[in-house]
Amino acid sequence: MKRFKALDIFRGLTICLMIIVNTSGDWSATFSPLLHATWHGFTPTDLVFPSFLFAVGNAFAFVKTRWADKALSDVIGKILKRTLLIFFLGYTMYWIPFFKWTDTGDLAFIPFSETRILGVLQRIALCYFIGAIMIFYLTKRQLWIWSGAILLAYWGIMSVFGDYTLENNFVRTLDLWLFGESHLYTGDGIAFDPEGLLSTLPAVVNVIGGYLVGIYIIKGGLNYEKLAKILLVGAALLGLGYLWDLGFPVNKKLWTSSFVVLTIGMDMILLSIIMYTTDFIKKPVNYHFFEVFGKNPLAIYLLSEYLAIMMYFIRVDGEKSLYRYVYEQGFSWIGPYFGALAFALAFMFLCWLVGWWMDRRGVYIRV
Repeated sequence: MKRFKALDIFRGLTICLMIIVNTSGDWSATFSPLLHATWHGFTPTDLVFPSFLFAVGNAFAFVKTRWADKALSDVIGKILKRTLLIFFLGYTMYWIPFFKWTDTGDLAFIPFSETRILGVLQRIALCYFIGAIMIFYLTKRQLWIWSGAILLAYWGIMSVFGDYTLENNFVRTLDLWLFGESHLYTGDGIAFDPEGLLSTLPAVVNVIGGYLVGIYIIKGGLNYEKLAKILLVGAALLGLGYLWDLGFPVNKKLWTSSFVVLTIGMDMILLSIIMYTTDFIKKPVNYHFFEVFGKNPLAIYLLSEYLAIMMYFIRVDGEKSLYRYVYEQGFSWIGPYFGALAFALAFMFLCWLVGWWMDRRGVYIRV
């Protein structure tokens, strides 16, 4: 089946932005659009993660055609294997390098009891698994119905069993009961995981949305009518997301239903722009830079995360991390905000160079 360049570009653009927003040189001096919303609200950075899930759904549009020729056990086995591997990679990523620096400057082993169970890759793994099972067994009409039911049910559960505050939301309550405080993210000042187990359910709808758009694009090829419909539906979802925000606030950390609708709408509009500039104008825009990321998305993302982790861990010039040292010596002279951005762009470009090298040699890592 023909692959559409726009879908690969979309995936690559997502990885590129994900690396930039994850590697600011100085988090205290980062431009606000490159930071997540503190709680309710939305910034451009909040679009990155749901866009990656949307891209996962796009890929299913091509994968499902290959499932028809395989035995049920082979399909489910492959889905389960990939889910476990991605989850394991995400879990160990938060544990590596297995040691931490103490206040006295010594190294101490990080016990299992202090490891974070959930996280970005773990959510991707769970969304991949649930989304794959739904796509495998359900028709398009059933996927629409189930997606709506999930979003409405999540809204009801969050309203009945708590509120939409950081302290009292049901996502946190459930995670505390299942995992305990020591296994949750604490970057918001208390034990609360923005990739919580319950909030993974509405995130699955981002995958389903990507799949439905993907199969619509590849069936019969592209034309102006399809492009217009995708753009119009995206705009309609954008409006619905803003309306739903009045009763169920847009919140990335809770992954609210209004957030799902809003981000799917934005992704459809963004994808429409990419398709128009690659397939409909006389002089197509060259997106090769982003295609490099799109051809090895998971490998490049893992490279960026492991590289940043090791730079934070390695100590130079006393108690200073290598990450901080490189920023101060090479980028801080530019100024606090532009220096932090320049560091993130340089870090992203370094990862791109590795991806470009892999692409030139035909190395494509699939999990």
